[in-house]
Formats: sequence, structure tokens, C-alpha cells
Amino acid sequence: MADARIPALPDGLFEELVALRRDLHAHPELSFKEHRTGEAVARQLEALGLEPVRGVVGTGVVVDIGSPDGPRVALRADLDALPIKERTGLDFASGVEGVMHACGHDGHTAMLVGAAALLAADPPERGSARLIFQPAEERGNGALHVCNEGHLHGVEAVFGLHIDPRWPAGTMVLSPGPASAASRSFIVEVVGRGGHAARPHQGKDAIVAGAAIVQALQAIVSREVRPGEAAVITVGRFDGGTGRNTLAERARLEGTIRCFDNELAFQLKTSLERTVQGLAAALGVEAIVNFGEGCPAVINDDGVTGLGQRAARALLGTDHVLPMPHPNTGAEDFSFYSRYAPGCYARLGAGLPDAEPVPVHNDRFDFDEQAIAVGARWFEACGRLAIDELLAGDLGG
Repeated sequence: MADARIPALPDGLFEELVALRRDLHAHPELSFKEHRTGEAVARQLEALGLEPVRGVVGTGVVVDIGSPDGPRVALRADLDALPIKERTGLDFASGVEGVMHACGHDGHTAMLVGAAALLAADPPERGSARLIFQPAEERGNGALHVCNEGHLHGVEAVFGLHIDPRWPAGTMVLSPGPASAASRSFIVEVVGRGGHAARPHQGKDAIVAGAAIVQALQAIVSREVRPGEAAVITVGRFDGGTGRNTLAERARLEGTIRCFDNELAFQLKTSLERTVQGLAAALGVEAIVNFGEGCPAVINDDGVTGLGQRAARALLGTDHVLPMPHPNTGAEDFSFYSRYAPGCYARLGAGLPDAEPVPVHNDRFDFDEQAIAVGARWFEACGRLAIDELLAGDLGG
């Protein structure tokens, strides 16, 4: 592949965005606690002459740029960090013990502030871009709360992105169709009857029942999901028992369901509960199943994603805009926005040059800051192009 091209920003803007990113990186905040982060964003927007709305879902920020006369397009970045102890050795490494921007949200935020600066310098005469700085993406429900507060009202298209170390800066990866998996967590509490390990017939062993449940759950995907359709049920935690010579009265299983079809996600949830309750009854124990709130799959709209691809090609050249090789099995609460407006969610190359990629959610994660310029320009381009096409009636599915 040819060397990636990085689009230029106005004099001094790139340096300002890098400084913002590094400040946020040094002061990370967890989901729904992004008070300093949100205030830093709001001050940056006010310095541009904009009027941001603070306190969105408690800590987020929303700002409109342009005219209320015409279509509204949303551009979204996420604010929160992760409960990870940083080990990058960066000069601007986290100063908060056990908290780190290990997923690049500091970069996403800087990119969207950059887009705000570009749009504010020449606001759309008709139509507007609504920039959403969203809390709590890592909790999987920040976007849902943003929607519930009404901030997607009147939005006709929505765009988001995520940096990705697998590709170099100056590359974008996006396709219509599934982009991220539906996700739902589950907890199974198995309640048996304790007793002496030497006399198992006198009790009901919760560990044996729990182990049987773990094994049985693996058959749901292999026996109930159409071959060729991707799905995963994983038990990631199994706790039970109090000693080597006692029967466990209780066991606790925690896991996740992943797939790329929202109807299938509901089917898997139903199958999991049926399987657990059936085995519990067969083994004479009680089972209590609880599911997390869940996050739908991100399904990129054909028309809006086609626009996102055109914007990327205009910025980077055709050779640097690639199709998704396969959907991401991670979850992304951007999917909640797509319930209100057709969306496009892209992967933005940000791998450090001459270095092995370090995955996100790793304590040594970092990214090429040149990607900030790409993201800022792409957000701006998507906002302007979508407004123009909506005014012309050309943005279709």
C-alpha cells in the first residue's frame, strides 16, 4: 500500500488537538464520572464562539453548529476511560491510579473538537451538525441515555468512528452492514444444598450443576444457530464453593452473548434461559438467570455509509479506504443512535509506525496522533456532505 496521506489542518489546530488529547490522557475518568473531561471540552467549544450544552447525561456535552433551518446531522465521540493501570511510559501517562485511556476515547474527543473548529470557521448556511460528546460508552449504555434525553431528536444521519491499531494512520475501514456485535451479559446463580464432600448424596452440588450448565451452553450456538451465522456464548467467570471438603451450596456464572443479528440475539437469550432452567430442574437445583441491559448490533446503513466512504476517499484517496474484512465482535453503544437515524460507524487507522500493534484495552495501548487530523477532517466532511445531500434529497438507503 502506498504511504498514507494525512489531510492538513489550519495552522496551529493540530498542535492544539494533540495538547488536548494528551491532557485528557493524563486525566482519565471512568464512565459517568467524566466531569473534568466534559468541562475541558465545553471550554474548548466556547473558545470557538459556540454555545455547548453541559451536563448531558450528567457529564456529556452537545453543541449545534449551523442553522436550525434544514436537516440535522449528528457526529459522535466518546469520553470515558477504563479501569486499567497504565504501563505505556508516556510523558503524559495517566496520573490517576488504576484508570487509563486504553481505548482511544481521548483521541476521539480531540477529533470531534477539531471538527467543531473546522465547522465553526464556516458554518453551514442551511442545516446543522450536532456534535455529541458522549459519556459511558464503556458501560455500553451511555448512548442509550443520550437518546432517552432527546438529543437525537430531528437527527437524520449519524456518524461515529473508532481508532484501530491494525491499520496505519491515513487509512479508513468501513462498509455497509454489520460493524459491531450485539452484546448481552448474563449472570446465573445456582443454588443447591451444602453438605460434606464425602457424602454428596446428602446434598445438591452447585458446582457440578454449574459445570453442566457451562458445557450445555456451548451446544446452543452449534445446534441452534444456522451454520455460517456468527454467534458466541462465553462464560468468562465461574465462582463456587467454600472449601475442598464441602459441597458447594452456591455457584455463580458470568458471561456474554455476541452476534450480528438483533433477532438472533433475542433467540440466544431465550435459549440460554431455557437451557439453564432445564438443567437445573434435571439436577435438582435452583437457577436464577439475570441479563444485563444489552447493546444491539451496529448495522451500517447503505446510503449513509456510502457517503462516509466518499468523504474518506476524497480525503485520503481510494487506496486508503478499505472494506471491513469482517465485523468487529466487540460491542458498541453507537447502535442505539441507529434506532433514531441511519448511521455509519468507521474504523480509523491509528497504528504506531514501526511498531507491533497493541490492541485496545491493553495497559500499553497508544496510537499515532496523526490520526487525529484524519478523524477531524472526516467528521467535518461527513457533516457537510450529509447536510448537502439531505437538502438535495440524495441521501438514500
